[in-house]
Amino acid sequence: MTRGGAATAGVAAVGLLLAGCNPGGEGVRSEGSAGPTPAPKGAVSTTPTATSPPHGKKVDAVQLLKGDPKVGTYVKKSLYKPCAADAYPIEVTYASLTGNSSPDIIVNVMTCADSVGIGSYVYRQRSGSKGGYDEVYRNEEPSVYAGINKGELEVSRQTYAARDKVCCPSGEDVISYRWKNGRFSQHTSSHTDYNKATPDAGTASEG
Repeated sequence: MTRGGAATAGVAAVGLLLAGCNPGGEGVRSEGSAGPTPAPKGAVSTTPTATSPPHGKKVDAVQLLKGDPKVGTYVKKSLYKPCAADAYPIEVTYASLTGNSSPDIIVNVMTCADSVGIGSYVYRQRSGSKGGYDEVYRNEEPSVYAGINKGELEVSRQTYAARDKVCCPSGEDVISYRWKNGRFSQHTSSHTDYNKATPDAGTASEG
């Protein structure tokens, strides 16, 4: 069972965030982002556990998302056309997360203008001759970013107070997931409140 974001609330919240700087992130082995996406404060710490694309061929992540009925309308609309030239607002990472013989695919979708995360997904390749991919994780909350840390799926989401600009969130939630019994289960979670007087500082609590 996948974890889905609240689509309606997400669309409204994204609208409030579209002014300011660029949160985002870098995958371990990634490709095809709309442009530079500097890591947010407390961003996913990556380790060299990513793999090459399955069979040495890159997956068309844009078509994968467009063909997924679970992907929200707002996210799909952002993929109607590239941000510039042939650069779509996505980042793709190939990684071993589910113990499958083929690498899993982490896809992050961002806004073109501000690189605000609007959707994070994990796809697992099906076994058998037909192939294809199953969506095994989904989060469409605003400012979300998924990556890999020590072989686990790690999802960060910056949190904003009513008057915060995109560049200046009030804090950040980070949750790690482990693959168990055919699904991702939450393993750890932490929240950091940023000290606005010193933007790079914060106090973290883990639950």
